[in-house]
Amino acid sequence: MEREELKLQLKNHIIKYLNLLEMTPDDIKDDQPLFGDGLGLDSIDSIELIVLLEREYGIKIQDPKDGRKILADINSMLDYIQEHRAK
Repeated sequence: MEREELKLQLKNHIIKYLNLLEMTPDDIKDDQPLFGDGLGLDSIDSIELIVLLEREYGIKIQDPKDGRKILADINSMLDYIQEHRAK
């Protein structure tokens, strides 16, 4: 799957998993922080994102410190998925 396809799929998963039904994939900028002042996600949302990565891409995040870097924005999530997803 090409990066652009994967990006759209990831954004759609985020909208579905986090119940952000008023948003579209275009509303989520690739380099926008997902937490805090960016998209405004919180620690509960981070758990949902970890579950999303495991269910949809076969990726487990073991270390919470890694999770902060991986879940920083769409680009960092895409990079991690492309490197680590179950083949």
